[in-house]
Amino acid sequence: MRIEGGRFKRTRFIQTDKLVVAVEVEMVVPNEDTSEPCYEAETVSFLKEVKERAERQELDWLLKNGKVYAAVGVN
Repeated sequence: MRIEGGRFKRTRFIQTDKLVVAVEVEMVVPNEDTSEPCYEAETVSFLKEVKERAERQELDWLLKNGKVYAAVGVN
């Protein structure tokens, strides 16, 4: 179910021990409560998937969905 309200894009950073992934997601300012923006359920699921794939270092998928930064000198 889509939340009614204003929408805008923001970059979110997902961090693991060896990677940081920057992904663009949509945020919504609900018409019913304009006090702060929120995520829809699909966006929360996407962010969880990014985190899981970053932990498994699935670079092909991550590069298709965002920008990937690697930590240098990590053991």
